[in-house]
Amino acid sequence: MIELDLQRATAAETPDEQAFRRWCELALRQRSADSELTIRLVDEAEGRELNRDYRGKDYPTNVLSFPADVPDGPDGEPLLDIPLLGDLVICVAVVEREAAEQAKPLEAHWAHLVIHGCLHLLGYDHLEDEEAEEMEGLERELLAELGYPDPYAGE
Repeated sequence: MIELDLQRATAAETPDEQAFRRWCELALRQRSADSELTIRLVDEAEGRELNRDYRGKDYPTNVLSFPADVPDGPDGEPLLDIPLLGDLVICVAVVEREAAEQAKPLEAHWAHLVIHGCLHLLGYDHLEDEEAEEMEGLERELLAELGYPDPYAGE
């Protein structure tokens, strides 16, 4: 089961909580344990501040992922057995702008970024080519299940 804390720190219109929950459940279904995560929807000022403070990049970005930092015990296993995955911060204005610039359906772009962020919380990354291929392949599969187009088509 997924426990989702959806925080709206912007007055902008966004998908409803049911949509966010559906996208998270799809992305996290490979995880057998319960999952807790927060999705915070922000404006450009907060998105820029967080991206600058945590990534050293002075502009708002579409999604930031903050995996939970659960310390390991002496045996290398997590010290606490808690379902907390972490937090996603999504900048609404950037999502809307990217969807328009890339001629993507807005809902499909929202779904992609939530799934992308959830996969980061599970430990997926795209820094190396091989990692990127694996992560992007999984994103394509999950989005196709929802009936959305390949988010990487044309790149």
